[in-house]
Amino acid sequence: MTKLPEPRPMPIDEAIPALKDSLRTAGAAVLLAEPGAGKTTRAPLALLSEPWMEGQNIILLEPRRLAARSAAVYMAAQLGERAGETVGYRMRGESRVSRKTRITVVTEGILTRLLQQDPALLGTGLIVFDEFHERSLHADLGLALALQSRELLRDDLRLLIMSATLDAEPVARLLGDALVVQSRGRMYPVETVYLPQAPAAKEPLETVVERAVRRALAAHEGSLLVFLPGAREIRRVESLLAGSLLPAGVLLTPLYGALPQEAQRRAIEPAPAGQRKVVLATSIAESSLTVDGVTVVIDSGLRRTSLFSPRTGMNRLVTVRAARDSADQRRGRAGRTAPGICYRLWSEAEDRALPARTPPEMLEADLAPLALELAAWGAGSPDELAWLDAPPAAPYASAGLLLQQLGALDAAGRITGHGRQMAALGLHPRLAHMLLRARELGLAEPACALAALLEERDLLKGAAGRDGDLRHRLTLVLNAAKGARGTGSAQEADPAALQRILQLGRQWKARLLELDQPANDAAAAGLAAPPAAQTPAPGPLPPQTRPAQAPPAQPRAELGPQQPDRYCGLLVSFAYPDRIAIRRPDGRYLLRSGRGAVLPVKESLGAAAFLAIADVDDEGAEGRILLAAPLEEEDLRQYYREEIQEEQTATWDDASGTVRARIRQKFGAIVLAQRPDPEPKPEQLAGALLTAVAEKGVSILPWNDKARKLQERLAFLHCIDDRWPDVSDDELAATAEEWLAPYVSSVRKRADLQAISLYNILENRLTWEQRQELNAEAPTHLPVPSGSKIQIHYENPQAPFAAVRLQEVFGFMETPRIGYGRVPLTLHLLSPAGRPVQITSDLRSFWETTYFEVKKDLKGRYPKHYWPDDPLQAIPTRKVRPDGHR
Repeated sequence: MTKLPEPRPMPIDEAIPALKDSLRTAGAAVLLAEPGAGKTTRAPLALLSEPWMEGQNIILLEPRRLAARSAAVYMAAQLGERAGETVGYRMRGESRVSRKTRITVVTEGILTRLLQQDPALLGTGLIVFDEFHERSLHADLGLALALQSRELLRDDLRLLIMSATLDAEPVARLLGDALVVQSRGRMYPVETVYLPQAPAAKEPLETVVERAVRRALAAHEGSLLVFLPGAREIRRVESLLAGSLLPAGVLLTPLYGALPQEAQRRAIEPAPAGQRKVVLATSIAESSLTVDGVTVVIDSGLRRTSLFSPRTGMNRLVTVRAARDSADQRRGRAGRTAPGICYRLWSEAEDRALPARTPPEMLEADLAPLALELAAWGAGSPDELAWLDAPPAAPYASAGLLLQQLGALDAAGRITGHGRQMAALGLHPRLAHMLLRARELGLAEPACALAALLEERDLLKGAAGRDGDLRHRLTLVLNAAKGARGTGSAQEADPAALQRILQLGRQWKARLLELDQPANDAAAAGLAAPPAAQTPAPGPLPPQTRPAQAPPAQPRAELGPQQPDRYCGLLVSFAYPDRIAIRRPDGRYLLRSGRGAVLPVKESLGAAAFLAIADVDDEGAEGRILLAAPLEEEDLRQYYREEIQEEQTATWDDASGTVRARIRQKFGAIVLAQRPDPEPKPEQLAGALLTAVAEKGVSILPWNDKARKLQERLAFLHCIDDRWPDVSDDELAATAEEWLAPYVSSVRKRADLQAISLYNILENRLTWEQRQELNAEAPTHLPVPSGSKIQIHYENPQAPFAAVRLQEVFGFMETPRIGYGRVPLTLHLLSPAGRPVQITSDLRSFWETTYFEVKKDLKGRYPKHYWPDDPLQAIPTRKVRPDGHR
């Protein structure tokens, strides 16, 4: 047997004794180790030989597939073995483990499946959460489930959290005040250079990055690692650099998650002798991976993330500024093997303003997968588990509603048999529901292909990819699966993406078949598998029945698996029932949720009456439809018949002066059909007019002068005493249901409306005592000395007035007062011709001062009329002169 060389010392070695001691005594620890310390590959091997690990295995959780595979291969090599012996790995669609395997490196979904199948994780002594600072949804969930498992089932299950940039104290508290072990790592000095773009420049990102790459290649030795937000930007920068002359010996290698495994391997392996690389990477290269030979990092400072809106139930892919912890991780990549330099494409001022930490995915993501996992776990609510950041209430509630719509949860929020099968598939709940429904219709194979299509990056290239018709894409995949070539497939389809989709589709098909078989006891109990076999991820729980509230519909005869154009939209609708949409007359679409959406390209979908939308951008007032397929109305009516509701509606048509009553068939906000309702209910008639009043105001009601004058008197009293009701137009419109509803239940046309007496309705709001008080404190008329009764006007409730001829108020000493004596009545004093000669609310002052000037003027203009020298002793008259006076 060949003796293996002693492993070279690593900085993490100094921290191992403290780590062992903490795990032995407390059962948990937090390890902070700088990049290059060796924590990922050295710590698990060192802990494997601990006495408390006898007969137990280690699960090492890595957030990324490439990092998981690389870590397993490296650790196996340290033992002189191949992956799949003592050290193996498991991820979706790929597995290398055997009966000898004691350390299994897994990606996050696999840990969740293992815990769901065996909450006690018998045979596992330690779970290691690596790079926990990334705070993915599955990592947070896995830790919460593991903590509850340890509390209720396995007090000997040990937990280790590892990171380079983690805020350790909250995690340590969550683990029961666990020890925080630190390792300095092996970092070489890294110089930081800021290259901000001029505010006026506004150059495309790829142009700025290309210039920085050329500068760095000219100024420095070694390979370059360039951080970009996504694959689209990587391709653009790659195109710019490849299209011009690069220095001799420079290799361009992209690195992102959707690349084939071989292409990812080429990106991280050392450059051939005498050459160097420019690695164009997403955040996949931030941690866990060492890209050999890198001494220069160029950081765009951007990251791409998917933000979920609980309001619309949609995700929005956005590019945002990276946080401080992410920028520091990226910078550290330049100092792993030698002194390096980091070019940051932003200013020092912008650098100081960076947020401290990248938000946990828990706070930004669609929580439907989490909600389904918790329901399968048996948790009634997230509050039953311990979290670093609990799931936000609104997105979690939105997730629960979606799961009920998919039949995964019952009305009480408990998981159904259908929901257990969805959880066992390991897909997003939407796609899992689609596969299960498709299986009932004999469409499992195309549904698996469609699920793979929707999970992976778009397989169409160039202009073809701008048309969002899923039917064409599905046909390409199905033809490729049969070995046939669809029209234009060679030119339009990305071969690598097509191969990934085919492989993933086969995986989901195998997973569906497993649901019909008993669960694999060995797989459910632990991590054992045939030696070095390519095995799928852990198998499902035993099959259950679908919930009673969502019985399977009988398949239509024409839904044959050879007709993807016919059933593609139906399959999409199973995954996205909330995104079924109807075409509006102007070509835009209305989603079932009530939100609008538009087709940016209408080449093949624009004429469809109904669409099932798989991907829609949630920006702006209306979403932009990215991927969809036509849905036949007959399929909508058959497969969603229990969700189509018939409702009676009535609206007031002000133009025709009638109530238009309708019986509508509705699917959410979508009106499928409507017809006149010959016998609307009284409450619907009343509701139609009340709604019109609320929207258009009380002006549509049959007001007359008498009713308006009563409204004005009441408004006057309300101004001085709030015991009186507010009868302003705005308040009456807002409270119409309270005061108007009893009188309009039989109104169907304008003639019915005109028969209503608003005067009586307003008066009926008053008690008998209030009516007497109204007449006393806001009288309709003012008695004057001439014997006349002069109308009082209340148009302005702040200043009621009466208009009276001056001669009729001779002898009226004081100004009359109304409203409990608080308000002087303004008098408009008129000439014999009825024209105002004075407006006053102080009659005594008028008689004593102004009258004599007015008298002089009036006597000249109306010499036959009576103009006494003493108005207070004069006889008031309605005539030219009082009787007996000449």
